[in-house]
Amino acid sequence: MRVPSFSLPLALLGLVGSAIAYPYEGGALLRRDSDSQAKADAVKEAFQHAWDGYSKYAFPHDELHPVSNGYGDSRNGWGASAVDALSTAIIMGNKDAVQKILDHIDTIDFSQTSTEVSLFETTIRYLAGMLSGYDLLKGPAANLGVEESQVDNLLTQSKKLADVLKFAFDTPSGVPYNNLNIATKGNDGATTNGLAVTGTLALEWTRLSDLTGDQEYAKLSQRAESYLLNPQPSSAEPFPGLVGSYINISNGHFVDGAVSWNGGDDSFYEYLIKMYVYDPKRFKSYKDRWVLAAESSIKHLASHPAPRPELTFLASYNNGQYGLDSQHLTCFDGGSFLLGGTVLDRQDFIDFGLQLVHGCEATYNQTLTGIGPDSWGWDPKKVPSNQKQFYEDAGFYINSGSYDLRPEVIESFYYAYRITGNEIYRDWVWNGFKAINATCRTDSGFDAMSDVNKIGGGSHYDNEESFLFAEVMKYAYLVHAEDAPWQVQRGGKNAFVFNTEAHPFKVSHT
Repeated sequence: MRVPSFSLPLALLGLVGSAIAYPYEGGALLRRDSDSQAKADAVKEAFQHAWDGYSKYAFPHDELHPVSNGYGDSRNGWGASAVDALSTAIIMGNKDAVQKILDHIDTIDFSQTSTEVSLFETTIRYLAGMLSGYDLLKGPAANLGVEESQVDNLLTQSKKLADVLKFAFDTPSGVPYNNLNIATKGNDGATTNGLAVTGTLALEWTRLSDLTGDQEYAKLSQRAESYLLNPQPSSAEPFPGLVGSYINISNGHFVDGAVSWNGGDDSFYEYLIKMYVYDPKRFKSYKDRWVLAAESSIKHLASHPAPRPELTFLASYNNGQYGLDSQHLTCFDGGSFLLGGTVLDRQDFIDFGLQLVHGCEATYNQTLTGIGPDSWGWDPKKVPSNQKQFYEDAGFYINSGSYDLRPEVIESFYYAYRITGNEIYRDWVWNGFKAINATCRTDSGFDAMSDVNKIGGGSHYDNEESFLFAEVMKYAYLVHAEDAPWQVQRGGKNAFVFNTEAHPFKVSHT
């Protein structure tokens, strides 16, 4: 069931700061009516509410604790929420927030931190956030009126950060370590790296090379990726295009054949098609691998719960056994199939992507909050005794009912709307946004919750992840916003492509 409609706090108040309009001549003719304008303004208000709370209680730390009004530094203390918010603030035309973020980025010393650095998280949040800000402010958002030297410094700081991190790739195979000590140029001693962690670097590091003219960054990330594109041994690829979850750092060989689109594997598949969107000439082989993975997923991983066979989820597979469980993280998959389908003119991929979108929407509309759980299952042999009726009605049971402000379901709704133009998907984004605003909003921001199937969302975790700014607010806004160069387009007309943290990069062939 859906939560009833409610009045948004401070409903539809305008932003503090300048609002910039971006007329756009090309792309899909998806226009904003007065209702969409009001909804876009409501998302702007929510962004401003979160930004004000973070600015007051946590800036320039990594994240706000939105119940206690404290702060955390889980991303090395460089101001993750600020950097992650940059591209969204630019797209919303929020010049005051953009200026505050740029002033902060000017001060960051990426060579200094007292905590372990994640190559993956630092790449998708910090490096991508700055590169995206550079692409936007040098391109379609140049009229925001930002000082040119500060825009240029986004690229300078990006290069400095990559130079701090690049020792991670100094291994016998070129497969990087993920957990780094940048002071000693050490690591955690891991013998393997994960599929997503290894396979979600090429877009950011290649973009950096293309902007700086220094090909070292692209070569490092693409060498690591090469082991994923040509998997060894053969047992690592149980179905064409679908590969295992862990890679030996010393030789680049996979150590298992466990396949899924769940967290830990997810964004490897996401980036295969996105690298092709970024440059179809250089990355045709990435597209070919994505097509194999997509076709194999339809053939081998598509699963339909017995009580509701009209729903479609992606199962996992390992050594002959299927896992009938999925995650909120996995729900980017519908958007991936939709993007690939429209770019490659494959209606079968679009149709399957919409099936996945409808399956993920079902996880939202069956809970008491109207927000989907962090993980769920549909194995009839594993239904918890206290969820038998819920399983029969919903088609799934909840494994973990928490909600960590994740964006993936709304993300796929956004792709569905942009690619089909069907208003139902825009309505679903709005429903999700309303539910998040009703359940997770605090006096200073938005909080992670313990149980989406309890009225009020259960207990608070007192943590606001930076991707609230980068992803949830961006997708919720863009679906109601006017067309613009950074919007996802039908067919092969995309001028920008989003990284896994929803930071738009200018594609290399335009």
